[in-house]
Amino acid sequence: MADTGHIMDLAAAVRAEVGKAVVGQAHVVDGLLTGLITGGHVLLEGVPGTAKTLVARAVARALDVSFKRIQFSPDLMPADVVGTNIFDMQAQGFRLRQGPVFANIVLADEINRTPPKTQSALLEAMQEAQVTIDGVSHPLPEPFLVVATQNPVEYEGTYPLPEAQLDRFLMKVVVSYPSAEEEARILAGHVGGMRMSDLDALGIRSVADADAVLAARAVLDDVVVDEGVVGYVSAIVRGTREDPAVSLGASPRAGVSLLVAAKAHALLDGRAFVTPDDVKAMAPAVLRHRIVLQPEAEIEGSDADSIVTDVLAAVPVPR
Repeated sequence: MADTGHIMDLAAAVRAEVGKAVVGQAHVVDGLLTGLITGGHVLLEGVPGTAKTLVARAVARALDVSFKRIQFSPDLMPADVVGTNIFDMQAQGFRLRQGPVFANIVLADEINRTPPKTQSALLEAMQEAQVTIDGVSHPLPEPFLVVATQNPVEYEGTYPLPEAQLDRFLMKVVVSYPSAEEEARILAGHVGGMRMSDLDALGIRSVADADAVLAARAVLDDVVVDEGVVGYVSAIVRGTREDPAVSLGASPRAGVSLLVAAKAHALLDGRAFVTPDDVKAMAPAVLRHRIVLQPEAEIEGSDADSIVTDVLAAVPVPR
């Protein structure tokens, strides 16, 4: 059985370092670690000011990997994301000027503010782990994680991601407001003159590197999944399609994503085997962006999370 203790220790160390800059939001940190271990990508949805960018920056610092932020806007072009070939007068030839997508962790800030053509350029990079510029393919660094953000309440001037593109994200993590206690701690830090965006002043240090992430990814295949748990995942995914309130249920890719995410959840918990609780823990984040409700169900107040909750309650848990 795979040795998973070092992965649990790594996750604990990363959480501790990120905690120097971000109060709460541990589930967001775990979501990014899950994306890195599985090779998937993460969509963060939350109102402005809930530390989405800061979490991504702090995780990159703790893992000693490169980080780039792209502010998506209506006038952003695909070349602004992936890069372009420019003519070098000295060398008398073209050379690649890499775009910000050439980083281990790429923050696509407000991804729904840019037109579909630019969105597609990034999503191609996510799917293929490479970009093609003037017919030449360029591999992206490993590990490669896209952390996209979007505002759930502002729709004017946005280009919502189509369902097929949303399906490319392993998870959609909801970033909520802090609790009263957490918000008091945030304010207390600022009273003392601390700048939460200054990672150097906060003393965030690197506790791992890219090789450690890839080593954790290599252990993922050794995580044991019982046949009953596989059937449990299948039943949950199929259950989303059978709910009468659902117009479009979770795809087979969603089932694979749920299984892989559950394996990563087990690893982060120090186990080399998956339990039904791992599946339950990951189901909302993996499935919520892959479910489209009937219009009348939305009018009545239903949402994707409530559908997932109902399905989890209805599907028998394997023993």
